[in-house]
Amino acid sequence: MTTIPLISCSAWAPPALTMAAALALCLSRLAPPRVWTLFQSLSLLALLLTLFNLVMARDSAPWPGVLHPSTMGLVLALLVQGLGTVIGSFSARYLQGEAGQRQYAAALALVLTAVHLLLLADHWVVLIAAWAVVGLALQRLLCFYPERPFARLASYKKSIADRIADCLLIAAAALAWTTVGSGSFSDLWAYLSQHGMSTSLQVSALCLTLAVILRTALLPVHGWLIQVMEAPTPVSALLHAGVVNLGGFVLVRFAPLLEQAVAARAVLLIVSAGTVLLAGLVMLTRISIKVKLAWSTVAQMGFMLLECAAGLYLFAALHLIGHSLYKAHAFLSASSVVRETRLSALHSPALPSAWSVILAPMVSIALVLGLHSLSPHAAWPWWWSGILGLAWAPLLWRSTAKGSGGLRGWLLGLLGAAGLTLAALVAHLLPLHVNDYPRAVFGVTALLAMLALYVCMGLLQLAPQSMAAWRRRSYAGFYLDEAYTRLALQLWPSNWAPSARRAAAEQQVNNLAADGRSQG
Repeated sequence: MTTIPLISCSAWAPPALTMAAALALCLSRLAPPRVWTLFQSLSLLALLLTLFNLVMARDSAPWPGVLHPSTMGLVLALLVQGLGTVIGSFSARYLQGEAGQRQYAAALALVLTAVHLLLLADHWVVLIAAWAVVGLALQRLLCFYPERPFARLASYKKSIADRIADCLLIAAAALAWTTVGSGSFSDLWAYLSQHGMSTSLQVSALCLTLAVILRTALLPVHGWLIQVMEAPTPVSALLHAGVVNLGGFVLVRFAPLLEQAVAARAVLLIVSAGTVLLAGLVMLTRISIKVKLAWSTVAQMGFMLLECAAGLYLFAALHLIGHSLYKAHAFLSASSVVRETRLSALHSPALPSAWSVILAPMVSIALVLGLHSLSPHAAWPWWWSGILGLAWAPLLWRSTAKGSGGLRGWLLGLLGAAGLTLAALVAHLLPLHVNDYPRAVFGVTALLAMLALYVCMGLLQLAPQSMAAWRRRSYAGFYLDEAYTRLALQLWPSNWAPSARRAAAEQQVNNLAADGRSQG
């Protein structure tokens, strides 16, 4: 008789443990080695309990109508808690000898607590509060080096986007709560199944979508995600792998609402498709490894939200999981990536041949369509096969230069595209309990956006001289962040670089004094 209550209460354990770690670290005066011992012990225990919840307590309801675990939420909770544990271990070595490690570990534990609560949320109040706490705690991590002006600027720009997103979420909650008569998501789904959409719920869905766009760093408010490279590397790993993609989870969670919200999905489609196109081009022109990874995250977030706009929520969920794992590994192993990049720079790059750039999408799309037709279940619509084929096509690019691999390299690329397609088909069999609501008009529009990106990529490879002006604009991020930064600082002025300005002023005074002495 006591088993069910205990299992239901187990959902509270991971956020309770991480919150206990945050409070203990805030109130204590532990030395750095003991700080990380405490954090790692409680974080590892929270990880084990999260795994227990995923296996044994998926159907529990620790607080009906307020907190309710879902399979997708528990999978992400396990992923984020695992990343948090690894990032904590990495931070203990990375920050060795630095001041402020206790405050850093406390903020990291608080971020994990808020993420757990957001993934459990079944009520507007919990969702809004947890997402706000994630942003506030993350600001402490982003400004770990307060003397770095661009870290402070990134934190400030993110705080502006977060506060606007909070207002939009509150508006969405107020409209939905007034219509349904309850703030519970379960009651909202029941209302939609019985009564369908109303005007107020359409506006609520639009506010929710705009809030997710702001939180997920889509263009044109993406600049803070690029500038957080000034923060410690483990903070970048946490941000890119476990925090910024929470917007994708929220949209997957609200799939029953967005299914009928045509206006919200249209806005999401336009913004996400533009982000994929522009950020994908900018990423190709960048040299810095961490900056290139940051632009990659912007493009991937755009692609994930594009999947949501097209109604392929299961694909978005799988994309979220895969992106989190990849970005955590990429940032935590950034030093080895730099070494490999320097080694590859010793060899002159071999440009792909025109025939391979033209034929590659045809072959890869045919391959995806063929494998999908052989599958006993229809995993996605036809237009998504076209998008996947365009995504796999660069694997088939081949150069005419000697030593480029020839037929053997092309066959390996074809095998890689087939393996990725089969992996996608198998992943769709995972019991994540996420339903798709595809809409053909949005899907075809997404296909055209991906085709435009592929054409631009091909032109950059085949005709770099004719695309020189476009490449310069691409390298500058099409100047979108500069416009947003100026607007943000005009509307909300901030002394974001006081130490840098003082140093520049002192340098100017010293230069003037030196000039005066030389003239005298």
